[in-house]
Amino acid sequence: MSTLFTLHPDNPQTRVVDQIVAALRDGAVMLYPTDTVYAIGCDLNSKSAIQRVRQIKQFSNDKPLTFLCPSLSDIAQYATVSDPAYRLMRRLIPGPYTFLLPTTKLVPRLVMNPKRKATGIRVPDHTLCLALMNALGNPIISTSAHLLADDATPNKSQKNGSKKAEQPSSRFELFDCLEKLVDVTVDSGTEPGDRVSTIVDLTSEEPIIVRRGLGWEAAAAWTVEAG
Repeated sequence: MSTLFTLHPDNPQTRVVDQIVAALRDGAVMLYPTDTVYAIGCDLNSKSAIQRVRQIKQFSNDKPLTFLCPSLSDIAQYATVSDPAYRLMRRLIPGPYTFLLPTTKLVPRLVMNPKRKATGIRVPDHTLCLALMNALGNPIISTSAHLLADDATPNKSQKNGSKKAEQPSSRFELFDCLEKLVDVTVDSGTEPGDRVSTIVDLTSEEPIIVRRGLGWEAAAAWTVEAG
């Protein structure tokens, strides 16, 4: 049974944040809001929790897991960022963008694609996410919970990110669906969003938008300029 924590969306209570962070350090998996959709996540440095996230989503071992960082400077610790990639990301973050980047040794093997040695990294425009990461001191895994909402079992992911993610009628319905799968549920009092992030592949010389989600028009404009 998941433990429910209520946090103010703009001024997260430090005491509650610390309780959630303590659970994450002990290997908890949480359901939490982001600037796109509700996500399932955990501490990037907790291997057991990462394995549970993979099991919940039924991801194969070569499926990379996206994680959140609090800033662009933090991304540079976990990924190799070229000058063109840096200039593009600086224009777009914080915001609803996932950047596929080559990883450094700080990223656990459980997170990355073992062949490409790359994964998705985001800097969310979300006060609550930033408060959790700053208190934890580590990035947080972030994979959409909405594809599990119908019956609490994984469904096929959408091929076109511009479409809306599967979404329950309210956050409470989402909580009920997933309460047996996660240890911690974070309620910010806001209803979940219904569109996923835009994914930009920065692993090659030319940036490529591989999924159109929130803000894809702005990403497309800057991608053309960067290219």
